[in-house]
Amino acid sequence: MEIDFQNTSVPGVLLVTLKAFTDERGEFLETYRQAEFAQAGIGPQFVQDNHAGSHQGVLRGLHYQIKQAQGKLVRVVSGEIYDVAVDLRQSSPSFGQTLGVILSAENKNQLWIPPGFAHGYYVLSEWAEVSYKVTDYYAPQWERTLLWSDPTLRIDWPLINGRHPLLSDNDRQGTPFARADKYE
Repeated sequence: MEIDFQNTSVPGVLLVTLKAFTDERGEFLETYRQAEFAQAGIGPQFVQDNHAGSHQGVLRGLHYQIKQAQGKLVRVVSGEIYDVAVDLRQSSPSFGQTLGVILSAENKNQLWIPPGFAHGYYVLSEWAEVSYKVTDYYAPQWERTLLWSDPTLRIDWPLINGRHPLLSDNDRQGTPFARADKYE
């Protein structure tokens, strides 16, 4: 398996680049191999896979759980998104920092977001399908939403034609960073 784990500007968040093998039939790539990911510090294990499809202009997030925190390995199966992680670990030197990257079916990159981060994404293509593995089960009683547009986070969302994103009621009513529950 040809794979490259790259550190990002936010410690613990890794950009994972996969190599596709192509021939006249098409392409093949391994998206996950436990031993290699564990060696890069990703895991400890995944317990659930999630898959979401969204239209262009949809913004999902910024979601996190204050207990049963989930590490997420995110990849795009179809289309293109702007994927964002926000460090909510108060003991971290990168507390409050954000990272945004473009993930697409074309670039085949994945993003590892460790537990203790809020996560969200904005759909750039007409349609996108996002698949992600998580390290703990979804627990709605512990779910929180950070306000996607909080100016203190300085997230430069690449909004299409400057249009307001399509949001769920929950995401529209997210909590500003200053008042949000955070991790110790």
